Amino acid sequence: MYHAYSRGNRRATIFFDDADYATFLRHFESVVERFEWMCHGFCLMPNHYHLLLETPEPNLARGMHVLNLAYARHLNWRYARSGHVFQGPYRSSLVRREPHLIELCRYIALNPVRAGLVAHPADWRWTSYRATAGLEPAPPYLTTARVLGFFPSVDAFRAFVVAPITVLGLAA
Repeated sequence: MYHAYSRGNRRATIFFDDADYATFLRHFESVVERFEWMCHGFCLMPNHYHLLLETPEPNLARGMHVLNLAYARHLNWRYARSGHVFQGPYRSSLVRREPHLIELCRYIALNPVRAGLVAHPADWRWTSYRATAGLEPAPPYLTTARVLGFFPSVDAFRAFVVAPITVLGLAA
């Protein structure tokens, strides 16, 4: 299990509009299928993205290369640019314990809230939170059972994720 992430070169924007976000997710779906990954969470932000991935085979590096290369080609083509889109290769950390996995689910879901883009994680369209929280159907590349298995109900998952919002006063 990995927390994989990548950021725009010099922290530059990599998603300019809904079409860019949707294109990235189409590429991501293809990579998940091709490399037989399980995605347990994701969040796309204007200048970076987070993925919570399980890779039954040791192919994270290959898959991330394919994903970032495909998206960089798209972005450079769409905006008639050239050069690096991402700030170096992707980065990742190994998720060794369940408490780390659970906390990453919250961290990823709250990214747009912490960035001041929305007041509640359900308000950000480009994340797995809405599907995991049962607010919309899960896309084919997202597996929600493992994450939800840590909670007695979907409501308990929702409460867990938003608890820091109330405690820290991040939103009204």
